[in-house]
Amino acid sequence: MPSSTSEPQPDHLQTLLQSARPFLRGQLENVDDRLPSLIAVLKSVGAGECWHKHGSFLDHLIDIYRILKLWGAPDAVCLCGLFHSAYSNSYVNLAIFDPSTGRDVVRRHVGDAAERLIHLFCVVPRQKLIHDDLLFRYSDESELVQHVNDSEKSLINARKGVFELEDEEWRRKIQSILPAEGIVMKHIKTGEDVNLSRRVVATFLLMTIADFSDQLFSFQDVLFDNSDGMLKFSGNDWATALWPGDGKPGLWMTSISRMGAIYTLIVREEQLYSLYSTSSNRDEEIELVTPPILQNCTKILTAKDQIEARDLYWEGVCEMSKRGLEGCAELLEGSVVRNSFVGEPHVVLGQIYLSQGRFEEAEKEAEQGLRLLLEWGSPWDKRMSWEGWVSWCRVLVMKAKERSWPQTSWGILNLGLVR
Repeated sequence: MPSSTSEPQPDHLQTLLQSARPFLRGQLENVDDRLPSLIAVLKSVGAGECWHKHGSFLDHLIDIYRILKLWGAPDAVCLCGLFHSAYSNSYVNLAIFDPSTGRDVVRRHVGDAAERLIHLFCVVPRQKLIHDDLLFRYSDESELVQHVNDSEKSLINARKGVFELEDEEWRRKIQSILPAEGIVMKHIKTGEDVNLSRRVVATFLLMTIADFSDQLFSFQDVLFDNSDGMLKFSGNDWATALWPGDGKPGLWMTSISRMGAIYTLIVREEQLYSLYSTSSNRDEEIELVTPPILQNCTKILTAKDQIEARDLYWEGVCEMSKRGLEGCAELLEGSVVRNSFVGEPHVVLGQIYLSQGRFEEAEKEAEQGLRLLLEWGSPWDKRMSWEGWVSWCRVLVMKAKERSWPQTSWGILNLGLVR
């Protein structure tokens, strides 16, 4: 039966679960002893009362912190994620701290390095930065794929002492878009120049990947007429986008995968640059980590595969009465083949296999689904929370290993405890 291209390893799965467990158990003080008090600060200024796409602003802030922490981002970047729109930004009106009077307050809570990132994140035109200046400069998908492959070879050669600085097309392009000395953007309110180092730009790209993965679902697809799955924010169907809509997974992964590939190019260019340059004032204290998603941000999901995989998944989970177990399994297997980068199709397929007594296959799919859910740190199917998906998936893994599955409705409802 179909599965993802990379098989989950038990030790790796346990490592992922160990990192996620404090979030699953609500033991946030075990992640950072400041975290409960920081969340209390956000609550005190009303973050829990603000609407935000898939819930409240407070939930979103905590989710972004969790995603970045699970990806291994530095503390300052994770804290930037926790407060990332606290002064408002170019996308949303969420100024829970006044940028003219509240910066000292935020700085006292998170420190200078994190507050600087928070402020920059809130004052730059992020749509222009991420989409116009980065994403849309790589409109040719084949070029982006080739550059990712070439950059890996360049890094391997450089570590052996072989540099081809003048002949590498991928480097010439990334350097033209994002020079070593950084770029200058315009403040979204004052129009003043805002200097951004290459590492800060990369950090904001990483945060946007986390940001979009946490909040986007079918509501935004309707709002912006994202029927082609390219997420260009070019539509304007404001009157017909009724929140929350049908709850279907959104068509955001193609755009995210392209962002991830560009992020990989920036990281590799920074690694190469550091091998032969000692220049200063480049925010080199900001570590650029690579998320485990999308095969460490090296794979691009085509829009066609994204759409077909999503539609097959949706039909598989919604049409059981018409299709039956075998028919739904076939749909989900087709979804996994087209998009092997999300966990939920594996999870639902694992449950079907359990119902059919196919325990070995169920274990394989459930473990794969669990691995992907833990790596993303957020759900693709946002009808249920990330914690809910992870907990359900762990139940499936446990029952598959036990080679048993309830044969009654009450037996299903009795599930829950994970050993």
